[in-house]
Amino acid sequence: MADGTGRILRGDHLGLITARFLGADAVVVPVTVGSALERSGGFGRVVRTKVGSPFVIAGMEEATRDGAKLIVGYEANGGFLLGSDVALANGTLPALPTRDAMLPIVATLAAAKRAGLSLADLVASLDAGEMASDRLPETPSEKSSAFLAKLTEDAFRSEFLRPVGTVESVDSRDGVRMVLSGNRTIHFRASGNAPELRCYAEAKTADEAQDLVRWGLSAAADAMRG
Repeated sequence: MADGTGRILRGDHLGLITARFLGADAVVVPVTVGSALERSGGFGRVVRTKVGSPFVIAGMEEATRDGAKLIVGYEANGGFLLGSDVALANGTLPALPTRDAMLPIVATLAAAKRAGLSLADLVASLDAGEMASDRLPETPSEKSSAFLAKLTEDAFRSEFLRPVGTVESVDSRDGVRMVLSGNRTIHFRASGNAPELRCYAEAKTADEAQDLVRWGLSAAADAMRG
């Protein structure tokens, strides 16, 4: 899906807009989804999981057991999962706990019409920042696993990240995701289906996010060689 300037909208932007449009009170997402969900989403409960729709589905089932009424999930690729029936003006949208590509497109268009905004302005109103990602191919799992284990150690992590900032919080549910000063994140994880280390970054601008990814992969390669 693209806005009027031709820019492709990020999947997690579509997910956030759709969750708001449906009135979700619980949202389940993998750790690779942007942090705007917590920062500006306004939801009663946000659950983060490992990467993969089975983990998101399990998180939605847990939210149901805990009493949430309208539960949704989404992934950074744009797939949207509906864990509850949703009552709409013209009928009920039944639960569909598997990745759906059409609902986030239709709901985002409807949200833009309701708000009287272009798609570009609707996304800008999220103040969601920018994300970038890349990978270090031909990285054996034993090397990436050893590097990720070191990143969980406070002393190594602080020294490793010294060139780019200080760490404010750490999430090690799937790889190691670190929130840095200046509302930035950097996340390293081993691929589940290829011998590669992946790096994701989030920052205020696209250039900052891309620079953080480039630095992260270069620094990780140096650390694994050492």
